[in-house]
Amino acid sequence: MDKVSSIYYFLSKYKYLLTCIIGTAIVGFLDSNSIYQRLVLHYEIEDLKAEIEKYRKVYKNDSKQLRDLERDPKNIERIARERYFMKADDEDIYVLNIDQEESTDKQPTEKQ
Repeated sequence: MDKVSSIYYFLSKYKYLLTCIIGTAIVGFLDSNSIYQRLVLHYEIEDLKAEIEKYRKVYKNDSKQLRDLERDPKNIERIARERYFMKADDEDIYVLNIDQEESTDKQPTEKQ
């Protein structure tokens, strides 16, 4: 009975402090509209805004290319040559790709 009375005395003495701490924990972390959730959503919104801006730039570039294609038919040939590697019958095309890793001609040596 001594432990129960000491707990009751502690709770009655610090009831306002405990209420503030529990209320702050609920509002700050546990609630669905908590401060933590707001921060997470804020950072997600910032990421989405950056992605929207990136796609706006891509859209602007593609719209410019589309207008160029509609105005000048020679641009169709230029894009076909650059992007799809199309060529005329009397031409040879050499594609240099520096993005690939070194060739794997060498056989790995086994350690004995």
